[in-house]
Amino acid sequence: MTDREGSRWARGRTALAAFVVVTVLAAGGVWFSQAADRASAVDAAPKTAAVQDVKEDTKAAADLPGVRDCGIGDPAVKPQVITLTCADAGMVATAITWDRYGPNEARGTGVVQVEKTAAGVGTDSGFPATFRLYGVKTIGGARAFTGLEVTYEGSTPLGDTTEMYNLA
Repeated sequence: MTDREGSRWARGRTALAAFVVVTVLAAGGVWFSQAADRASAVDAAPKTAAVQDVKEDTKAAADLPGVRDCGIGDPAVKPQVITLTCADAGMVATAITWDRYGPNEARGTGVVQVEKTAAGVGTDSGFPATFRLYGVKTIGGARAFTGLEVTYEGSTPLGDTTEMYNLA
């Protein structure tokens, strides 16, 4: 009987060890698979023009108009983020890539991030869109775009396919 009890004990330890190894591997796999989701959530978080890391040739950028986020501060040339609803920051244009950025007009693409409480949208959402900056004026001694046209590529947060924003 002693041999059988020892054999059962060894099988029990082996089964327990196998269970622990499989559980650890599964938990690690889930954790690593969600790493991309955690990283994309950080990338999608709205950033103001002040914290954007945009490396730009300063001489070329000095000739181009910028964007004053919510009409305040120094204009940022080729911003990657523009706040659309300044009262609550509920709608923010993010991940903007400028296809053309000239002295009178700029065109780019990105995503309009909408907070769940803004515009009656039930959940935090992103809407792909194209952006057009226009209406260059000198404000506070610096050239800045004063208008933004947002054209949505599919579904829209407010039901309009095109929205206009005053950036002055």
